[in-house]
Amino acid sequence: MVTARDPDDLPVAPSERHLPGHRVLVTTGDPIQPNMAGPGIRAWHIARALAAEHEVRLATTSRCALTGEGFETFALDSPQSVRQLVDWCDLLVVQGDLLHGHPFVVKTDKIVVADLYDPFHLEQLEQSKGAALETRRQAVNTATAVVDELCLRGDFFLCASERQRAFWLGHLAALGRINTASYDADPTLGSLLAVVPFGIPEEPPHRRRAVLKGVHPGIERGDIVILWAGGVYNWFDPLTLVRAIAEIAKDHPRVRLVFLGMRHPLVPETRMARAARKLAHDLGLVGTHVFFNEEWVAYQDRADYLLDADIGVSCHLDTLETAFSFRTRMLDYLWAGLPMVATRGDVFAYLIEQHGLGRTAEPGDVEGLVAALSELIENAELRAECRRRIGEVAPTFHWSSVLAPLIDFCRAPRRAPDLRDPWTAARLRRATGQIYRSVRGWRRNLELVAEHYQTGGLRRVLAKMAARFGRRFVSVLAWVFERRRPSRARR
Repeated sequence: MVTARDPDDLPVAPSERHLPGHRVLVTTGDPIQPNMAGPGIRAWHIARALAAEHEVRLATTSRCALTGEGFETFALDSPQSVRQLVDWCDLLVVQGDLLHGHPFVVKTDKIVVADLYDPFHLEQLEQSKGAALETRRQAVNTATAVVDELCLRGDFFLCASERQRAFWLGHLAALGRINTASYDADPTLGSLLAVVPFGIPEEPPHRRRAVLKGVHPGIERGDIVILWAGGVYNWFDPLTLVRAIAEIAKDHPRVRLVFLGMRHPLVPETRMARAARKLAHDLGLVGTHVFFNEEWVAYQDRADYLLDADIGVSCHLDTLETAFSFRTRMLDYLWAGLPMVATRGDVFAYLIEQHGLGRTAEPGDVEGLVAALSELIENAELRAECRRRIGEVAPTFHWSSVLAPLIDFCRAPRRAPDLRDPWTAARLRRATGQIYRSVRGWRRNLELVAEHYQTGGLRRVLAKMAARFGRRFVSVLAWVFERRRPSRARR
């Protein structure tokens, strides 16, 4: 284990370890801590896999509370710390907004691998619903700008599925990254964009302690536990599931639905989480058939919950986010051999149907979800058959397998052909300069004034200013404006 240190204390000189490979910096915007979520977990396993051949440092722009396993970990808490680690590395594997927040990285000659497994700009379309229009626009525009900057600067790209690959090829084409230089180097573009799904550990899960059955109040040994193993975000549909449990409980009083993580380490409680809790209360299910684990379960503790469950479930809305998502919780179900029930529309529903790993239902279909869950609840032999088939599929998702394209690239890293071509690179730099950037201070105020004027004219601008600065100030401003307007008699 290597102790996490402040990068400001580290020299930029080459490491004393003298590994045969390269110096690789892996970055994420998620916390590196015991209760990690998907992006942090993925960055952790990327760092761990690459550390076998390279000197690796894992850095987060959030909180860092774990030491690495063959690699060092850092918190990027200042521009200086970012610059020092970027100067240190040969190769940069990036998730999230590091490039957008630190534009100097874009101008370096470092080799950049952009991890696009999570199309978070699509998530923002749903996540920001309910916010003020200007707030929502800024959130979506900023997320899209982060993605655009990664796509314009990356030398190699990762995505999570073939469906995502088609999506990202379209995005890259729209930005001009599919051009004569990139196409002539590789007509398949496989050397530019590779499918690297989320993975699972090679080591099977081991139970350390009982956490649900016979331990948690209201959940007894012999109960059928249905596990929602992840957060409750606005693009999910826990409401249809709660309604289905209300119906199933009439015939199967020992069914128990457990929501494993209601509070993400970084994301405030969502409106969908609040709605799920309220619906379960209104239906009288809380504490009898529906249970909410309010805190985020530590990554090393998740196996205990998975092994105490009988069925894993994932329900989502019928949205654009669903079509291109890759549900990391489903990988945990594979890892633990849990039969699955999911709503259709994403790549995992197709996997479940193709390999017989469980059952699926249409989004929003309470009756279909009742039928799918009831079949698995009532048929222990079916659950056993699903577990057997999961055992056949799971090894294809081992981290050592899914990360193979990235491991191969890091052995012989290279700048993208179009970023080496002077004419194409210059055009892409101009496109980068036109990316939307959120502004603050007086520039943001001017931006808001323009937005309000476009949507509601002067009346809306004055109303918004009155709400912010007080009506007396706006009355004076309006009086000055009227005084400065030429009267009809003077025209």
